[in-house]
Amino acid sequence: MNVLILSCGTRNKIIQYFQRELSGKGSVIATDCSELAPALYHADKHFIVPRMNEKGYLDEILSICRESNVKAVLSLIDPELSLLAKHRQKFLDIGTTPVVSEYDLVELCFDKYEMFKFLVRNEFPTVPSYLDKEKFYMDVDNGKINYPVFVKPVKGSASINISKVSSKEEVELLFNRFDNLMIQEYMKGREYGIDVYIDIISEDPKAIFIKEKIKMRAGETDKSVSIKNECLSSLIKEFVKKVGFKGILDIDVFEVNGKYYISEVNPRFGGGYPHAHESGINVPKMIVNNIEGIENEDLIGNYEEGTYMMKYNEVQVVHLAK
Repeated sequence: MNVLILSCGTRNKIIQYFQRELSGKGSVIATDCSELAPALYHADKHFIVPRMNEKGYLDEILSICRESNVKAVLSLIDPELSLLAKHRQKFLDIGTTPVVSEYDLVELCFDKYEMFKFLVRNEFPTVPSYLDKEKFYMDVDNGKINYPVFVKPVKGSASINISKVSSKEEVELLFNRFDNLMIQEYMKGREYGIDVYIDIISEDPKAIFIKEKIKMRAGETDKSVSIKNECLSSLIKEFVKKVGFKGILDIDVFEVNGKYYISEVNPRFGGGYPHAHESGINVPKMIVNNIEGIENEDLIGNYEEGTYMMKYNEVQVVHLAK
């Protein structure tokens, strides 16, 4: 059984985790558009491919799946998730299962304001957000919200172009410079990253790992501590069942004055997933089980509380043909 990981970038740990699960029965294949993506060189086999928005990209990925007998494919970047979900049937027709939620749900996650509206409509607590800056200014004047706030792209990832602003002048400057921005309340409280796996066969959540974020770097969790919280776990269970997600999720939640607010949802491995894995929540194993037709056991809460994750830098040197 071979697994293909797209846009692997620097996520060498994900490659290694899948290799452990497939040892003796399959290989991990990785792709990236850059030969300087270090995770490529941890895979059993790798391909340098065009950028995903270039003509012929999908055909090349399908060709790799056919020729390498790939049984499961997943991506580690947001825009590519939509591509996999949209063309799910093309992969299924050649015997490859895209490990991703349905297309409309992927698009919902990628549009932060649409996700905000969904959460409000379904009465899930979330972070107050605005597309209309004039409505935001009115709410500031009425005392419903105060500075500072975040101004961010409606569609974006990795915390790119997110600005913390403290005045109307700063908001105006950003809205005049960039298109498709939204304003989001600055939540002063604890922030949690939650790794979730929803079984592809039963469509039930089988793993929920909660970590409190201690430090962030380049949009990813750099340091965190594992916690257990039945109230928060129940909220996440209710949410993922209501939406109908499948596979991997990375959910951001804020706690302010004892209340939990769902902020963002990413239908892929999050940057802080290694904390869950090293604590016993083995999502690659769950994926392999599902692809082999095995429903996973319920592992929700089955991890140790109080473990700390601390990322650190490594160096990799390779010789590339010129």
